[in-house]
Amino acid sequence: MSAPRVVSLAPSATATVAALGAADRFVGVTAHCDLPDGSAAGSAHGPDAPTAVGGWLNPDLDRVAALDPDVVLTSDALQADLATDCRDRGFDVAHREPATLDDALDGFAARGSDVGRPDAGERLAADARDRLDRIAERVAGRPRPTVYCEEWSDPPMAAGNWVPDAVRAAGGRYPFVDPGERSREVDPAAVERADPDRVVVHVCGHGDRVDPAGVAERDWIDAPVSVVDDSLLNQPSPALIDGVERLARLLHPEAFSAAADDART
Repeated sequence: MSAPRVVSLAPSATATVAALGAADRFVGVTAHCDLPDGSAAGSAHGPDAPTAVGGWLNPDLDRVAALDPDVVLTSDALQADLATDCRDRGFDVAHREPATLDDALDGFAARGSDVGRPDAGERLAADARDRLDRIAERVAGRPRPTVYCEEWSDPPMAAGNWVPDAVRAAGGRYPFVDPGERSREVDPAAVERADPDRVVVHVCGHGDRVDPAGVAERDWIDAPVSVVDDSLLNQPSPALIDGVERLARLLHPEAFSAAADDART
């Protein structure tokens, strides 16, 4: 049986399938998707490069149809209507809406099934859980600092979905949004009352190109501000596990020091 022809309309799905070692199955991706070689869709060249089909919320479905995909991948509630439009056109659609960290991990296995690599999906999910277990061992028994994570800054929005779980997995407390709830505009007074020990800024679409001074100078922020590349926290892809590790190192640097490594050997 030949490998399925895959069109991914979600950057997180693209990253996950690439981590499965199945990027060669892409015939189309969005302009917002990063390819395994680090290039963005549309900048990659060569006969095997997938076709860029537009933005992740406004792809050209005629272009998708011309690619004759066996499966179209979508993700997030923001793409629910798009998934319906794709089904109406007769595409086989694999739509996933992870809301929590556990959902994201389950999604790794699901994406493996979506593209005909179920065993690779199960291995990827198991590896992610192993990595989280190792982080949990490092931070176990340590005081849990309160963390405020900001996904958008105009207006300020506290990160939701899987980010509260990510903070807790990294050894922190996150009293601003419950796991699985959508990100929402934050009340500055509520942040001030929570008195966070650390502020983490990961503005959607900005990578790590955010000036932390712009956040630190607010009169309701009185904690160190760290900027984290948004790709590590805002997408339910394997990069999210890298994001948990990044948070854990920010919150508990002593647990990841050379001395701590020596003590574990």
